[in-house]
Amino acid sequence: MTKSNETGWNFDNSYARLPESFFTSTRPTPVQSPKLVILNEPLATSLGLNVKKLESEEGAEVFGGNEIPEGAFPLSQAYAGHQFGHFTMLGDGRAILLGEQITPRGERVDIQLKGSGRTPYSRGGDGRAALGPMLREYIISEAMHALGIPTTRSLAVVTTGEPVFRETELPGSVLARVAASHLRVGTFEYAAKWRTKEELQILADYAIKRHYSDVEEDKDRICHFFKK
Repeated sequence: MTKSNETGWNFDNSYARLPESFFTSTRPTPVQSPKLVILNEPLATSLGLNVKKLESEEGAEVFGGNEIPEGAFPLSQAYAGHQFGHFTMLGDGRAILLGEQITPRGERVDIQLKGSGRTPYSRGGDGRAALGPMLREYIISEAMHALGIPTTRSLAVVTTGEPVFRETELPGSVLARVAASHLRVGTFEYAAKWRTKEELQILADYAIKRHYSDVEEDKDRICHFFKK
């Protein structure tokens, strides 16, 4: 079900307009009983969102993955890396990008749900997250932001009403986080290894346009991008 944008969602999903090889359209797996634990009110306000709406049951349903905001295009991103001690295919195994929020200042930021269920890149994992680690990420990411260190930021944490099983049984949780984008070095590694040169060029041009538009028209824009 899609919710209205009374909350202030203002999505324009440029990543979803890249070749489909870079992502898979993926909806969050609904949870039993999402409950808001913490909401980053200053961040929500800066994103142009209605705090009262986010604090309501409707907000918990969105953050839990049960409802999809109007204009969102949920997807999981493909990338590669060395996470397991060797170079391998990775991808968002428990995170789903809802879409790109355009803020009142005209900035473009990703809204992502972490712990929102299995994706095509889950590699046997359950796609879920426990409350403790999600609260830890909330605290640490906001501390880094306060110190002036660029990083993802945390918008909200909800509990799911469902357990997750690690060494012990733990309360399940979903973290809503915000980033300038979720482009990674591994996104380029994935394109270089398994996609075409044309797709790699498309990805580079996209990254430059989104993050380094000041060099977009330069003949040597790829070199400038790499240096930056």
